[in-house]
Parts: sequence; structure tokens; C-alpha cells
Amino acid sequence: MNCSANNTIPLSKLGTVIRSIGRAPTEAQLHALCREFESKGITNLNCAQIEAIIAKYEFAPESGDALREAFRIFDKDGNGQISANEIRHILCNLGEKMSDEEVDEMIREADLTGDGMINFEEFVRVLCANL
Repeated sequence: MNCSANNTIPLSKLGTVIRSIGRAPTEAQLHALCREFESKGITNLNCAQIEAIIAKYEFAPESGDALREAFRIFDKDGNGQISANEIRHILCNLGEKMSDEEVDEMIREADLTGDGMINFEEFVRVLCANL
């Protein structure tokens, strides 16, 4: 699932997005979140809104903290950062095949500090941008 051209996903896909990062929201949590947004006339969520929801709510991990564990696997030296080249390898070889241009664009968007390294928060942003 990808964010649409305006970088939003339908509210109905919120559970799928949250589960895709290794969290297990209850149906009651999802229903309450959907009601909250629907009451405001919001039917689509942008990536920033999704990140805020994930940061705000304590969704139980499905089986450990899968996202943080994935980050640790790719953080070879344990310094809390992954190089842009490692991200390129991950995106080109382990997931959906992407062009070099797509990978470059994703890294530019994720690397908020411009240091060529991706920290955990930036890593989450990369994943959310590709849902």
C-alpha cells in the first residue's frame, strides 16, 4: 500500500498501517480513532498524522518491537544510525524492487539532518512513506 499522490491513506487502512510496523491495535482502539477523525470530517490521513498516532498511542507489539528490532539488525555497528548505502541495499534487495531514483528520493526525504545517516525516527519515516 502506498500513500496516494497527496501522501494520504484512507482512514479505513489505519489498522493495516499500524500492523505493518509490528503493532497490534485492538479493534476498540481503531474504532475510537476512526470515530475521532470521522467526527472532524477527516477521511484520509497523511503520513505526519499516522506518525503522530503511532507516537501517541501505546499499541502492543505483535511479537516484540519488530520495527526497532529491524532497525537494530541493519545498524551493524550499534551506533543508532544506518548509512544511506545500507538503506539503499535494504530497499533495493530485500523489499519491493525500487529504482535508484526512487531510493535516492526516499533517502533525501528521510535524512532530515542531511548527514547521510538514518536514525530510528528517520527509519520510521522511510517506512511510513512507503506504506
